[in-house]
Amino acid sequence: MWFPNLFFSFGCIPELTKGCQDMTNASSTYLGIAAGAVIGGIVSWWIYNRQKKTAEIQDLTLNRIKELDENHDIILKRIEDFDSRHEETLNKILDLNKRIDSMVEKQTKLIEPKESSSRDTDE
Repeated sequence: MWFPNLFFSFGCIPELTKGCQDMTNASSTYLGIAAGAVIGGIVSWWIYNRQKKTAEIQDLTLNRIKELDENHDIILKRIEDFDSRHEETLNKILDLNKRIDSMVEKQTKLIEPKESSSRDTDE
């Protein structure tokens, strides 16, 4: 009951009380303030709610980016390990190739003198 008494002290509002003298400017001001407060509260709640949802989505996205970055680092480390093993394997293959070439060269040198001595004896 204190609500209507509050408005009586500032002027009569015919929308809320019956049988009072119309103070149109005062009642319009009071109703405008009340409606503005309600609309402002609704808009403020809506903005807060949207910002909260946006913040949650951003947090999820940032966490996903963090996970992807960690996975990326792991993959890069694995690629680096693979590359170093690949280098070692390639060096070993090249070393084997040199050895094979040297063995073939030795075999060729051993065979050539035998062929030249067989030619000498045939003549």
